[in-house]
Amino acid sequence: MSLPNRSATATDEYATGRALPHAAQDRWMRPYRPGPWRVGTAALALMLAAYLLFAALIMGLAGGRSGAVTVLLAALAVIAATLRLLRTGVWLSGKGVRQVGYFSTVTLPWGRVGTVRTAQQPVKVLGLPRTVQGQALLVSRRGGAALRPLLTDHNADFLGRIEAFDIAADAIESWAAELR
Repeated sequence: MSLPNRSATATDEYATGRALPHAAQDRWMRPYRPGPWRVGTAALALMLAAYLLFAALIMGLAGGRSGAVTVLLAALAVIAATLRLLRTGVWLSGKGVRQVGYFSTVTLPWGRVGTVRTAQQPVKVLGLPRTVQGQALLVSRRGGAALRPLLTDHNADFLGRIEAFDIAADAIESWAAELR
């Protein structure tokens, strides 16, 4: 599965106010690269899945069919969960902004986007209950209802990468300014 993303130099072009070449397309793209925490967690999970697949092979060759099927299904579940983890984040297209969470997805057409702004507020560290003071990219719908923060500088994509957060937030704000 390919995950389309933008390099820092391509995102800089969007932040400087130039025309958005992909804005008219219907292809969903992520305006930033997945962060090291997300990629590292996915790599560890896929390594676990490889061990499970190898265990299923050994069990199958040894004659334990039911155990092999159980371990194979566990490996497939780990792989599916890892792919979902890699898909989480913010995706943009000419249609709107999509916030993909682990268990839910919210798509908001550009016509329903009210404001997009960066704010200082308490944010969760890596999605855990602990909160610290940080930056969050907030999107509100026309009519006032707000989405949960699109990005924070302490999530799995931007923890320890403040510059990358600023570039991604500027790119999303540019898309919103041009397409609203």
